[in-house]
Order: sequence, then structure tokens, then C-alpha cells
Amino acid sequence: MQFQLDQSIEVLASTPSILDALLRNKSEAWLHCRKSPEAFTPIDVLGHLMLADETDWLPRARLILEGHAHTPFPPFDRFDFQRLIANKSIATLLDDFATLRAQSLQTLTALNLTEAQLDLPGTHPQFGPVTLRHLLATWAVHDLNHIQQIVKTMSNEYREAVGPWQAYLSILH
Repeated sequence: MQFQLDQSIEVLASTPSILDALLRNKSEAWLHCRKSPEAFTPIDVLGHLMLADETDWLPRARLILEGHAHTPFPPFDRFDFQRLIANKSIATLLDDFATLRAQSLQTLTALNLTEAQLDLPGTHPQFGPVTLRHLLATWAVHDLNHIQQIVKTMSNEYREAVGPWQAYLSILH
């Protein structure tokens, strides 16, 4: 499938409702489970996605659109989300993310990006030359990756409980 901005927006727009369905009204055990001590919990993932909307995707897009092709993007601190999630309920976090994402998509749509703009260059601090198209495609896949991460983390909680069915549950492998 070739990148299409409208198709990426479909994915990005659905992420808040997917996370809402997965996480709203879940017990603390589900919200704070993790596969290993250094892994993200489902709430951490939500905070990470909020942080990326706030400090990563659109700020980097603006750098590209403003012609800063050779200025490396500021590094993204993947763990700076703690300030966004501290002392907030899951309901508040889900509502905040839905609002933030709606604002992000409104801003993205208002840019009225052309095919030529999607090919404008930028510089990633680690990967080097990238395009706006790469950045926006990555945003959508990043969401899908983290949805999968939440589902795998939650599934792992019942790894032993499923007994021999574990052999048929590819999510546990």
C-alpha cells in the first residue's frame, strides 16, 4: 500500500477510541501490567502517545515545512510522559488524549499538504535524511505498534492461565 495521508488520518483518528475501549474502566492490575521491569505499562503507552502528539510529530512536520531540511529534529525523550500522566485517572488520561489527538489532526488537516510537500526533506538525529511522508507514515504505524504493545502486554498476563491453549495463541509467542 502506498502512503496516503487520508488513510493515515483514518488510523490516527481511531487510536483514541481503540485505547478507550481497551483501557477505560479496567482495574489497576490491567493498567499497570508490564512484560518486564523496564517495559511500558498500558498507561505508560498512553502517556507516550500523548507526549509524541505534543512534542514530536507536528513540531517535526513544521520544521520540514519551514525549510529546515538540514537542522536535525530535536531528540524525542520517549520517557518524558511521566509528567503528563502523574496523578491522573485513566478516564482523565483517555479524555485528554482524545482531545489532544483531535487537535493534532485538525492542525494536520489545516496544513492542506500537497504531494510535493510530502516529499520535503528533514533530518532525523539518528537516521539522517527523511521526508515529511516518512514522518507522517511513521506516526500512523507508531500508533498501531503501540496498540499492539498494549494488547500483547495485557495478553501476557494470562500466559500461564491459558494452559495448553498457549500453543495456539500466537500473541503469547
